[in-house]
Amino acid sequence: MQNSERIWQLVDVRKDQYEALSDRIWDQPEIAYNEYAAVAEHTAMLEAEGFRITRDLAGIPTAVMGEAGEEGPVIAILGEYDALPGLSQEAGVAEPRPLPGDGMGHGCGHNLLGSGALLAAAAVKDWLAENGIKGRVRYYGCPAEEGGAAKAFMVREGCFDDVDIAITWHSMPFAGVNDAMSLANARMDFTFIGRASHAAASPHLGRSGLDAVELMNVGVNYMREHMASDSRIHYALLDAGGVAPNVVQARATVRYLVRARTLPEMTTLLERVKNVARGAALMTETRVEMAMVSSVSNLVGNTPLDKTMHANFERLGPPPFDAEDRDFATQIRATLSDEDIATQYRRAGLPIRKDQPLADFIVPLGLRGEAMLGSTDVGDVSWKVPLVQADGATIAIGTPFHSWQLTAQGKSPLAKKGMVHVAKVMAGTAIDAIANPDLIAAAKADLAERIRDTPYVPPMTADVMPPIQRRREG
Repeated sequence: MQNSERIWQLVDVRKDQYEALSDRIWDQPEIAYNEYAAVAEHTAMLEAEGFRITRDLAGIPTAVMGEAGEEGPVIAILGEYDALPGLSQEAGVAEPRPLPGDGMGHGCGHNLLGSGALLAAAAVKDWLAENGIKGRVRYYGCPAEEGGAAKAFMVREGCFDDVDIAITWHSMPFAGVNDAMSLANARMDFTFIGRASHAAASPHLGRSGLDAVELMNVGVNYMREHMASDSRIHYALLDAGGVAPNVVQARATVRYLVRARTLPEMTTLLERVKNVARGAALMTETRVEMAMVSSVSNLVGNTPLDKTMHANFERLGPPPFDAEDRDFATQIRATLSDEDIATQYRRAGLPIRKDQPLADFIVPLGLRGEAMLGSTDVGDVSWKVPLVQADGATIAIGTPFHSWQLTAQGKSPLAKKGMVHVAKVMAGTAIDAIANPDLIAAAKADLAERIRDTPYVPPMTADVMPPIQRRREG
């Protein structure tokens, strides 16, 4: 308990700086691989804290790593800071009110994620120095979680090879240990190349790439009856081949996102989608080119680390929300449907309470509700290193992710209280691992057992590279 109280104090003593950091990131939303302002802010904070800094991690200019301490076990604390397009919103108001500008916004709470993770790492750094304990803490600033799979590239390039334990978190309506359930996914572009022709005078000479895309979509839709119910396939048309209907569209591109419960299942399902594309090309006498954009693995849990993190949640108790926080959360809830609210309770396995705008409790360990799954590049780290993820209560219960409502709460006092709260939990979990070699050994043994029959294989081959974006000027 003494260690817990001290690490919480080390978080509290610098929380104002990191709350301000999260506000600055919120004020400068940047999408995947374009987080130049965010990485500069985080690097400046690492320098001020005295971390040893590695820039351009894995060759990605918006990825950074800071390390402190000497020898001993290596504890990684992972943060994110990418935003989303189309989610611009004024902070602190419970109605849709987009800000002027390019329309980007922090609709998934990533302005809090990196700031909270770095806050935890800084507290652990001081705890190590204060106690003269051998051990290293690293903060990994990770870009492009939203569809960019940066962590998968970082794993492939060996950035986590010498890490003993990895810790991370995400903004959520409830506080507790994250249930390690996510879908592996792959994004792949299918470009069909045919032959242009006059659509009226010589249609028989044309071979339509757009026809091939449409036939592929029909074929994939017929697959849906014959795949696992928890798998998902989505698509978006990137290039329809032109806007002139009197020209046979010679070239068209569609992007597919294929998800499944495990990496091997996803690989099998993706191959079936590829076969549909090959069939569509054959039917239209076009040629298909397939290009992997990104891919991530499903999350792998870790029982020893889950128990350790839950014990930290229990010692700390729920976030210290007050009446003003509950009032703002109630205003946000007034913009939501009953189904929005019920869905999050069902997902957590909790009874629905309409009179509860904020989580004033810790979710019991192992409680599992309905499976409503997304994907995350944290999954690849969890195959390589024992990993535990916290849920930080930073939003009103029922708030949809990737929504203006979530953006609106990103600078609120309730969000910052949730961020500081989960930083304490992560820092406490880190020092428990450093102080207990048996815990690290047990976590590694747990991971080895979970992947024994399906060892990790990077889902992206060496020829797939991150789509680095040039720095936006002005």
